[in-house]
Amino acid sequence: MPRETRPIELRKLMPFSDSARKYRTSDSIHSEDEEPLMDEEALLGSTADNDESIDRHHPRKRKAKGKSTLSNVFQRAPKSLNARTINIHEDDRAKKKFSPNLIVNQKYNIITFLPLVMYEQFKVFFNLYFLLVALSQFIPALKIGYIFTYFGPLCFVLLVTISKEAMDDYQRYVRDKEANSQQYIVLSSTGQRSIPSSKIRVGDLVVLKKDQRVPSDMVLLRTTEASGACFIRTDQLDGETDWKLRLAVPTTQNLPTDDSINQLEGEIYADAPHKDIHSFLGTFTQFNTNNGQPHVDALGVENTLWTNTVLASGTAVGFVIYTGKDTRAVMNTSHPETKIGLLDRDINRLAKILFLVTLALSIVMVGLNGFQGIWYIYVFRFLILFSSIIPISLRVNLDMGKTVYGRQIEHDREIQGTIVRTSTLPEELGRIEYLLTDKTGTLTKNDMELKKLHMGTMSYGIDSMDEIVSHLETAYEQTRPSYKRAGTSANIQPSGGIVGISGKGRRDISSRIKDIVQALALCHNVTPVISTDGTIAYQASSPDEVAIVKWTEQIGVALTFRDIREIHLRIASSGDIHEFEVLQVFPFTSESKRMGIIVRDKLTNEITFYQKGADVVMSRIVQYNDWLDEECGNMAREGLRTLVVAKKRLSEEAYEDFRQRYHEAETSIHDRNARKQEVVESCLESDLELLGLTGVEDKLQDGVRNTLELMRNAGLKIWMLTGDKIETATCIAVSSKLVSRNQNIHQISRLKSSMEALDELDNLRSMTDCCLVIDGESLQLYLDNFNEDFIELATSLPVVVACRCSPTQKADITRLIKAYTRKRVLCIGDGGNDVSMIQAADVGVGIVGKEGRQASLAADFSVMQFSYLTKLLLWHGRNSYKRSAKLAQFVIHRGLIISVMQAVFSAFFYFAPIALYQGMLIVGYATLYTMAPVFSLVLDQDVSEDIALLYPELYKDLTKGRSLSYRTFFTWLLISVYQGGAIMILSILLFEDEFIHIVSISFTALIFNELLMVAFEINTWHRIMIISEIVTILIYVGSMWVLPTYFDMTFILTTRFVWKVAVITAVSSLPLYFVKFIKRRYAPPSYTKLT
Repeated sequence: MPRETRPIELRKLMPFSDSARKYRTSDSIHSEDEEPLMDEEALLGSTADNDESIDRHHPRKRKAKGKSTLSNVFQRAPKSLNARTINIHEDDRAKKKFSPNLIVNQKYNIITFLPLVMYEQFKVFFNLYFLLVALSQFIPALKIGYIFTYFGPLCFVLLVTISKEAMDDYQRYVRDKEANSQQYIVLSSTGQRSIPSSKIRVGDLVVLKKDQRVPSDMVLLRTTEASGACFIRTDQLDGETDWKLRLAVPTTQNLPTDDSINQLEGEIYADAPHKDIHSFLGTFTQFNTNNGQPHVDALGVENTLWTNTVLASGTAVGFVIYTGKDTRAVMNTSHPETKIGLLDRDINRLAKILFLVTLALSIVMVGLNGFQGIWYIYVFRFLILFSSIIPISLRVNLDMGKTVYGRQIEHDREIQGTIVRTSTLPEELGRIEYLLTDKTGTLTKNDMELKKLHMGTMSYGIDSMDEIVSHLETAYEQTRPSYKRAGTSANIQPSGGIVGISGKGRRDISSRIKDIVQALALCHNVTPVISTDGTIAYQASSPDEVAIVKWTEQIGVALTFRDIREIHLRIASSGDIHEFEVLQVFPFTSESKRMGIIVRDKLTNEITFYQKGADVVMSRIVQYNDWLDEECGNMAREGLRTLVVAKKRLSEEAYEDFRQRYHEAETSIHDRNARKQEVVESCLESDLELLGLTGVEDKLQDGVRNTLELMRNAGLKIWMLTGDKIETATCIAVSSKLVSRNQNIHQISRLKSSMEALDELDNLRSMTDCCLVIDGESLQLYLDNFNEDFIELATSLPVVVACRCSPTQKADITRLIKAYTRKRVLCIGDGGNDVSMIQAADVGVGIVGKEGRQASLAADFSVMQFSYLTKLLLWHGRNSYKRSAKLAQFVIHRGLIISVMQAVFSAFFYFAPIALYQGMLIVGYATLYTMAPVFSLVLDQDVSEDIALLYPELYKDLTKGRSLSYRTFFTWLLISVYQGGAIMILSILLFEDEFIHIVSISFTALIFNELLMVAFEINTWHRIMIISEIVTILIYVGSMWVLPTYFDMTFILTTRFVWKVAVITAVSSLPLYFVKFIKRRYAPPSYTKLT
């Protein structure tokens, strides 16, 4: 049925829907994206939902985002996607009603390429303005000079852009064609056949081989493993590098051969296509069973193979359920909003001012002549004459500069591995004022080591692990005779003197240690993979889990085998293999913050439910105790991440009752997850025996302390957004020097009412230089009710630590800071839970982490570690901004000065709109004669790298935007007026009897003036700068012989020409040099004091 008419219960299950948020418990805001030591699923934030949540509480943001009624009228309504039931033997006509399995990443085709590219280009003010100027030359009354003078530069700019766009789209076409033509084997009633990926349809049976890409979304029916398990790699889907375990449908896995599937009569139900790669609801129904009753298997995400994943082991047969645009991969292929840098916004504003200057100057010129005759035509002619005031080459120069900055960043050997994914933002790195960072894997190494084990009356640290080994050997030795005893399982006694089914009763220390170690060795999602050389590698979605399993191996309980049915543990002291049958696994989710497993010991037949998770949820599930909360706090204050471990013994009757109820919930279509959780809570999660508490250390990355100190000295305000508990986050904040020695820590936690929140805000107002630590529950209270008041106070503090922070909250905070402060925000993280925050930032930086590359792929800049920020911001960011600011103003100056000369020339000759320079002189001025020296400014540096990194205070000056401001713009405007006026007036005063002489004298003085101005602006000479200056002079002098129309060579070779050009150039440029020299001597800029 259509999604709109489906029951509300099904929509509750979708983790990104508004209704799902309403049904979450209050603890759900305490996201365990870092806390639970086993984050298996990366939450993907919905930017649309996040925007709405901000808009409700931020009127200023909402106002800016409003759309016109007209745009809403013509906006296409989203297509409603339906659930589908697919027959195993679906006919070809029915298959064609689903989307074709085509990969299409091309933006254009042959017909749409030029129209769409032209539309995108002429949306830019610069290009549209020059198009109108060029088209005006076809009107006789407005014709000023040669048409190519105006069309040439415009065509050059468009050609560069169109060529780049065409090359990019062609590469997309090649990649699409390669993917669509990959061959796959399809099973049918007539046998096997090979078809290209593009021909695969819903209902096809596809055979996949090891290391083959999955071409469409499938349900896994069979594998070569007898257990029905296989591994897939998902790095091209979600960026995670670990292998994922997938399970075949039991009914089809038990068939004798692959071809037997074609003898089945059945169907597969699949829920409507959606984006969530961690969720799937479906059923497999077989009709032709032995007892005549339909047999139903429940299908979940563990039974699926999503498009663009890769089969990592064995061979598999999959049944296609989604193709093309209905696949998870395509639905998650979003095109984030294009980020526009602050420098680009400033340039656009200046361009509009320049247009007003052009218009005003044109009107003044006509007005000074008394608006005589057809004055309105003269206004347009002057607009065309002064069109160079708005430089068409500015955008090209800046884009080429960005390319240079990107290459410099990527080729910097000290930050190897850095990738620039958004080439338009290098200058933004020089304007950052707020740094928002994740903790685990970003500030820390995400390299876990178990440091502490606490069991109420006993506590073991890293220095007492030998004692644990001794107790383990004793415990297993005590039970070893029981394992060796002949007879049935009834003769084997439970170990350790346990009393009662619930596990209550006093036990010796060795037995208790054995229980918690065995629980840690069994309750996880780790799978051992034996390589060709015989070594064992552990595959898991989280390095936390691998760390714990490696620890159990070190102390004598090793995981040697695991599949969907069994787990084998080897006891080092005896060499015995203990086998356990896996009855049920409850994976970790960010909502539940825990995972569990039910196993049966094959020797004792004991059924045990093990569970581990965050203390906030486990404290409500375990038996009453008086030490758990206190010890969790103690470990957190030591910077350790805690995990609570518990178990419950189940009788055969109790387990069978649970199994039946769970199967009913598992095979339901509507509200499946909620029903499953209800069964687990009622049958299992009550009165668990608390086994103990583990503390795992995550060490700080190299260089974190120094980087944070430099960022703070550079004027950045730093926020740490983490899913960990307050104590752990506070400890890391202090140890990383995020909080300085003299700063107080003000903590806000467990707020329940608006009155409490307001009281805390009042207390916060009296604190200026402190670190605010706030938990997720209190943060949500502020975001929902007092977001502007909270952000106003929080953004004034140097450091903020937000704990128990969900991915959605991270993105919300980012948007609020941007909207309220109007400052540049940089977000950095390493996990999938940081993606929404990274995409919401002005600049997103992703770290290539141990949990995958999802953050790295979604970011504007990808780095290998946090400390790379130092050079990325203080050196490359500072240089990029200062260089582009200088380059932009110089290009604007280049257009202004020639327009001022044109205005003076027209004023001397009765305000006639006649061109001073035409043809190749105008084209050459903006390209051959000045472009190389001006562009060489992108290599300039005002201080050395060592100075920039040693004095981060230099970065603070940039955030004020003084390098490119209205003040600097009007300064360059005055310089242009002076120089243009000086060159033109002196050329006229030294005028000879030929007009060609005034052109050659003034133009030559103009060229040399520009070359001298570039030389005056350079702080550090580079060999390319010197070469560009010399080559430009040679090109200009050489062109005099090639352009006799503009240069009289008999006059140019005289001393009169040389001394007149020298005098005019000296008068126009040297006074400015003396002013600059005096200013540097008596009021030097801050960076000159350090050189």
